[in-house]
Amino acid sequence: MNDRDKRQVGTLGKDLAGLGFRLMATRGTSAALEAAGVESEAVFKVNEGRPNIVDLVKTGKIDLVINTPLGRESFYDEKSIRRAAIRYNIPCITTLAAAHAAARGIRALLDQSTEVAALQDLHKGRAAVSGSPAAGD
Repeated sequence: MNDRDKRQVGTLGKDLAGLGFRLMATRGTSAALEAAGVESEAVFKVNEGRPNIVDLVKTGKIDLVINTPLGRESFYDEKSIRRAAIRYNIPCITTLAAAHAAARGIRALLDQSTEVAALQDLHKGRAAVSGSPAAGD
């Protein structure tokens, strides 16, 4: 998380922890989470030692990456984290707004049943309800 987003990370952390996620964060973000009353495990940045966040992605210990850009200072870390997430098929979220949306989406999936339907079937059903003929019928 960039420093600006760290002020708001507590709410997100509580949401994710409430969904059953175990939170791992680099030192500054971990401290911000702890200050907000959210338990987290501190992990190394890429240039701080091993095992670092990229190592954890590679070994399958990370299920979701939230990495909000900070600017040129940490470009190397951000690039390495995003590259590892893509290579190992781990979702990587780069804005706080998207992270909140993802948490809401995960909550909705857990709280509601999900049904799959073909778009054509939905279109036909909607046309039948409204009484107008479906296109292409």
